[in-house]
Amino acid sequence: MSTSMSALDLARVQFAFSVTFHIVFPALTIGLASFLAVLEGLWLKTRNATYLQLFDFWVKIFAIAFGMGVVSGVVMSYQFGTNWSGFSNFAGPVTGPLLTYEVLTAFFLEAGFLGIMLFGRQKVGERAHFVATLMVAVGTLISTFWILASNSWMQTPQGYEIVDHRVVPVDWFKVIFNPSFPYRLAHMAIAAFICGSLVVAATGAWHLLKGRRDPAVRKMFTMGLGLLLVLAPVQALVGDAHGLNTREHQPAKIAAIEGLWETERGGTSLNLFGWPDMEAETTHYALKVPHLGSLILTHTWDGEIKGLKSFPREDRPNSTIVFWSFRIMVGLGLLMIAAGIAGFVLRRRGRLFDARWFHRLMVAMGPAGFVSLLAGWVTTEAGRQPWVVYGVMRTADAVSPLSAQQVSVSLALFVAVYFAVFGSGVYFLVRVLLAGPGTHPPEGGGVGDQTRTPSLDNRRAARG
Repeated sequence: MSTSMSALDLARVQFAFSVTFHIVFPALTIGLASFLAVLEGLWLKTRNATYLQLFDFWVKIFAIAFGMGVVSGVVMSYQFGTNWSGFSNFAGPVTGPLLTYEVLTAFFLEAGFLGIMLFGRQKVGERAHFVATLMVAVGTLISTFWILASNSWMQTPQGYEIVDHRVVPVDWFKVIFNPSFPYRLAHMAIAAFICGSLVVAATGAWHLLKGRRDPAVRKMFTMGLGLLLVLAPVQALVGDAHGLNTREHQPAKIAAIEGLWETERGGTSLNLFGWPDMEAETTHYALKVPHLGSLILTHTWDGEIKGLKSFPREDRPNSTIVFWSFRIMVGLGLLMIAAGIAGFVLRRRGRLFDARWFHRLMVAMGPAGFVSLLAGWVTTEAGRQPWVVYGVMRTADAVSPLSAQQVSVSLALFVAVYFAVFGSGVYFLVRVLLAGPGTHPPEGGGVGDQTRTPSLDNRRAARG
């Protein structure tokens, strides 16, 4: 690893690298946990063995992703003490308790019921097992709540005072429910559900291409597409509200996202494409649409958006990065909306399971949710720079007093270990996905016939 980069740059690269690996697995488990609860609930309601067959398949995927998410998450916590001790010392009184609440509520809830969900079907009744699955799903959402509360406070901090160069919380309600939190929580939760729906739909599409037409494959394909049809447009609306909130609280981020340098009076154009140049303070090859920026960002014809030149150079995010990361996210989002609509039209015409071109598209779309999620994360975090706590603490002040050589060695180790460990995990995960659910549903139609123990059978017989 080259030491021409500073310790700060290398620490940021290391954190970005580890987060990139970590964020994928919780996003998948959040989506799949709720999907598993829906599948088991539908089985209990309808006794259709196909739902149980799908549950038994997708719970394996959930378990693999959950395990890798826990391992990668533990590493994330250590980095705050190793590479970012300045941040931990300054903001720890706020971020520390929030992450502790996540462990005490979400992680304990998930850990407590995960074993029952994965291995307890022969030990508990059907409804008790369903409750365990629900609790795991709820736990993933509670975890999302606390993690987003902590990260959102770093984006739009409030409810604190600074005493002896440290943040001291004075109003926990304001700390948690900071101005960007509701929008970012909704945006992230929906993104996780979309990631799950695309993986489910892509898996179904793969097996359709391989010639399988059994009910399990057809059902998961339609369920994944149905969720995508509903959530992709909703995500666009939530993203719009999030953008309005960002414009109010982080105007420099909006200017960087749009590659906007001058404050345009009487209506702001939208740069569809271009190449922002931080040194020349211009966006080269810009394809502009007059007034569209005002319509999208202010919902008015002549709304005014501050350009990057309105902010000191040292306070500007890197427009080159966030301009394109944002467009990747939005472009994939529009493609998801189109895919959901196309699936709906094909289903209405009775061609959903025969349109091979659409199946190929959905297989290709399988990773799109994760790519869009990561692009959104880059937009959010790079757009916050040069602040680690927006307007309060600069990223340069948050890094530990380490040399570039020290950080480069740990980064090289991270890269080697992560690709070995998580590369193997992802390979195994894909193998399971490509194998697909069993070709036959459980005999007898489900949990009651397949997994009851003699003691449960005897108790039920005694009750008549």
